Amino acid sequence: MKSNVKVARGVEDLFGTLDENLKLLEKWFQVSTHLSDQTLEIEGEEANVNRVQGFLKDYNDLVEGGACFDPADVQSILRILSEDPEATFKGLAEAGRPRTLGRKAVSPKSLNQRRYVDAIERHDMVFGIGPAGTGKTYLAMAMAVDALLTREVSRIVLARPAVEAGERLGFLPGTLQEKVDPYLRPLYDALYDFLDPDRVERYIEKNVIEIAPIAFMRGRTLNDAFVILDEAQNTTSEQMKMFLTRLGFNSKAVITGDVTQIDLPNGKRSGLVEAVEVVAKVEGISFIYFNEWDVVRHSLVQRIIRAYESYDQARAANGGPRPGQEESSAYS
Repeated sequence: MKSNVKVARGVEDLFGTLDENLKLLEKWFQVSTHLSDQTLEIEGEEANVNRVQGFLKDYNDLVEGGACFDPADVQSILRILSEDPEATFKGLAEAGRPRTLGRKAVSPKSLNQRRYVDAIERHDMVFGIGPAGTGKTYLAMAMAVDALLTREVSRIVLARPAVEAGERLGFLPGTLQEKVDPYLRPLYDALYDFLDPDRVERYIEKNVIEIAPIAFMRGRTLNDAFVILDEAQNTTSEQMKMFLTRLGFNSKAVITGDVTQIDLPNGKRSGLVEAVEVVAKVEGISFIYFNEWDVVRHSLVQRIIRAYESYDQARAANGGPRPGQEESSAYS
C-alpha cells in the first residue's frame, strides 16, 4: 500500500538530524518513505501505513495548533508508539507534557516510564524494577518533589541500603552522616536537579527531606510522607519486610532496584527478589518492569545491557549461576 501525507512546517524537528527519526519510523513500523516538497510518500503493509498516517496527522494538527516538539521528544513518542498499538501521538503528547518541578521540566520518555508515572499517581506502593539508566529513581524523585511542592505530603523520606558495590571502602572518618553520605550520593544528585541547593539544605535541616540508610527506618511509622527505597536489590529479606511495613497514613512508597546488580554477601537473598514473589498479588501494589528500551542514557548503554543479558542467559543455559547466585555482580 502507498500513501501520500502532507507534512507541517518544522520537518527538521519531526525527522531529526540527518533524518534520524525518519529512519527509526521506517525501522519500527516496517515502511519505506520518500520526502518531496513537504509531502511524505509512505509504502508498506496497510496497517503499518495507516499507523504512520495517524502519527503524521496528529503531528500536523498539534503543530498547527501551536505545539512545538524537539527531535528527542518525537523519538521518545515514536518509541512508545512502536511498543503500544493502542497509543496515539496526540494522546502521548498530551499525557506526557513536561511537568515543571522546581527548576526542572520532566516528562516520561518511554512507554514503561509513562506506566511508572501513572502507577505512582494511582497506587500507594510501586515497585520499579529494571536496569540502570531507565529513570526509576529519577522519576520517583520527580514525583516525590511534585507531591511535596503541591502539599500532597508534608515530607520526603529517601532510603538506601549501605552496601558496597563490589568494592571494599574500608574505614570512613567523620560523623555517622558523613560515613553514610557516599552511599546516598545518587539520591542527593537527583534531588539537586529539582530544587535549589539552598532549599534542599533547608528542607534537610528541618527534616522535610530525610535521607538515610534503610537501617534507620526500623521501629518507625511514616505518615504523610513520600518514601523512596533506592537500590532495593541490596536489601536483605528482613530489611525489605521491615521497610514495607513502615508505610503510614497518607503516604506513598516507591521501591526501585535492578535484580541483575545484587551486591549482598554470599548466602544472603535479595529482599527485592523475595518481595516480587511474596507481595506480587497484593491489592494496591503495582509492579513496573523496565528494559533496555527504557534507558535514557547514552545509546551505548542500551547495547551494553543487551550484551550482559545475552551473556547471563548463555551462562545460565550452560548450567552456570545467574547473577546474584554467586559472588557480587561486577557491573554496576
